[in-house]
Amino acid sequence: MPKTTIGLGIILILMGVIGWLATAMASWTALIPAILGLVIAICGFIGLRSPKIGIHIALVVALLGVIGTFMNVLKLGDLIAGTAERPAAVIISTVTFVLLIVYIIMGIRSFIAARRSPSVA
Repeated sequence: MPKTTIGLGIILILMGVIGWLATAMASWTALIPAILGLVIAICGFIGLRSPKIGIHIALVVALLGVIGTFMNVLKLGDLIAGTAERPAAVIISTVTFVLLIVYIIMGIRSFIAARRSPSVA
């Protein structure tokens, strides 16, 4: 899970930077996925040494990211109708939302699998 966490962090960083550049660096809020990605990647590196701590923190950050991007995801209908004020923000927020949801599901499944497996002392 730590390597997956680092990979997700890198993807989010790239998405944030690309989104920021694509919007002509108009607003720092385009970098929010990159900021989330940086924190998640750091948690992944922490998770290489201490998986419980690193991944738990990364999942909390991912949950906060899901909550934070949800408002723009609700504007997806406006994007489809062609009336979205900031289409790039809606697209990037939706992709970020989906990636974070998938990561949270993977994390929960990982915790369940670890709980079910016999511990090695």
